[in-house]
Amino acid sequence: MPNTNFVYTKRRGSLSEKGYDFTAVSKKDFGSFNSSILGLGDISKDGNYIQALAAIYDLEGFTSFCNQVDSHLVIPEFLKRFIDWLLSSLAEEFRHGEKEGEITLWSRLPFFTKFLGDGVLLLWETSEMDHPMICNIIANLRIVSENYEKKFLPQVKRHVSNAPGRLRCGVARGQIISVGDGDDYVGSCINIAARLQKLSQLTFAVSRRGIDLALTPASKEVWQDFTLRQVSLRGIGEGELVYVNKAEFRRLPSVERKLFRTP
Repeated sequence: MPNTNFVYTKRRGSLSEKGYDFTAVSKKDFGSFNSSILGLGDISKDGNYIQALAAIYDLEGFTSFCNQVDSHLVIPEFLKRFIDWLLSSLAEEFRHGEKEGEITLWSRLPFFTKFLGDGVLLLWETSEMDHPMICNIIANLRIVSENYEKKFLPQVKRHVSNAPGRLRCGVARGQIISVGDGDDYVGSCINIAARLQKLSQLTFAVSRRGIDLALTPASKEVWQDFTLRQVSLRGIGEGELVYVNKAEFRRLPSVERKLFRTP
């Protein structure tokens, strides 16, 4: 989103306004404050529908991290290290090998990546993917989420104080639509992914809608520690089917476990 770096001045009001000081801006700048500042182009354009897989990574405890003393000295360094690590880790998990000047991949890389302030949105187009390729993406997303605590956190603790302790991830499949000139997207699967990454105290959750982890060739090895549960998602539905980690689920307080039902 472009910055609106307007130049402001002070203007003294008339006597009838009792000398009140008004903030003033040029007529040109004032007129430019409209939908164009969002950088989306022509929002009235018909959107293009895309079959997609959406994933949202979220840094747990980022708000508390930002509230520490002199956070302006810490946040830029942390974000630089985190985003560099996140994208390079994803790329390496997707990398299968190298042959004749090309990198072979387990699946396609995301076509859209967006920084959300305390996390990242990733979108894959799935119309030309088979189900195993989609599940490969989800498996890689899970590995990176787990490696944040295992690998990245021990490193970054040597550089910043009170770093966010976990990297949560929600994953969902569905149809999205482009906005304006295609620089942003909306869709229910993005909303579901956002809800899932905040689901209880879990770090990784996958919507069952259009995703059957039991069908993957390596399902027994990769997904044997996940279980299917039914849960209410605000604004989505009362009985959404969601894959969650068994060990994490067992560690939930009994009150929260009761929110999940066996389908």
